[in-house]
Amino acid sequence: MNSLALDFETSLRLSVFFSVFLFMAMLEILIPRRKLSVSKTRRWLSNISISFLNTMLARIAIPLAGAGAALLAQERNWGLLNHFDVPGWLGVALFLLLFDLTIYFQHRVFHLVPVLWRLHRVHHTDPDYDVTTGNRFHPFSILLSSVIKLSLILTIGPLVISVVIAEVLLNATAMFNHSNIRIPARFDKYLRLFVVTPDMHRIHHSVDAAEHNRNFGFNFPWWDRLFGTYLDQAKTEQQTMDIGIEGFEGSSGYSVSKLIIQPLRNPK
Repeated sequence: MNSLALDFETSLRLSVFFSVFLFMAMLEILIPRRKLSVSKTRRWLSNISISFLNTMLARIAIPLAGAGAALLAQERNWGLLNHFDVPGWLGVALFLLLFDLTIYFQHRVFHLVPVLWRLHRVHHTDPDYDVTTGNRFHPFSILLSSVIKLSLILTIGPLVISVVIAEVLLNATAMFNHSNIRIPARFDKYLRLFVVTPDMHRIHHSVDAAEHNRNFGFNFPWWDRLFGTYLDQAKTEQQTMDIGIEGFEGSSGYSVSKLIIQPLRNPK
């Protein structure tokens, strides 16, 4: 049964990943928000390659997946929710909120602590912004994030379905809010009351440090508003906003090997 649950999680995550990726990639062609400034082929090859590398390394270094951690917590009666009679639907809702809140604060800490920022900076040095940006992270950043998520799961003790929904939702929204698609301003205004939109999160990738330290949310936009990190509009228009980190322009944003050693480098 445990094996079936883990196989189901893997199959579902892959199915949703490829479906959302292809859908967003198609919309980026049909209704692009910005004109890309560098070679899409080179960027996509680099971003997808490091994403694949991260997946393989995470499976080797941390073989216990999220669903596996939830099953372990249930079997050994670990976690807060395993000690209280909480309705299933409420347990799912509570975990989704706590999971997203944890990701929000993790994101802020990765910007605040210098050594963690050097790792997370790999994500921000993408010279353009599209669906592949949401999968561009340093391997050590992914491993740290995985440890944080597993620690949360073992502490909370959620249902397996809660973890599966949280992980699938995070993957899907990360690709959505990093996509280069045009959403009418009026619709975006209301949509960002419920989910982080591309225009909202793109501000977080501005070259302006004051702007890339705002709008940390991935799934839900409420935490930025609640904790005072929400920024409605950037100083410049979305179409002309400079993306990336000063000093890491050009070839530093393409090669996987350069991305891996980038934390050891200083801006030019």
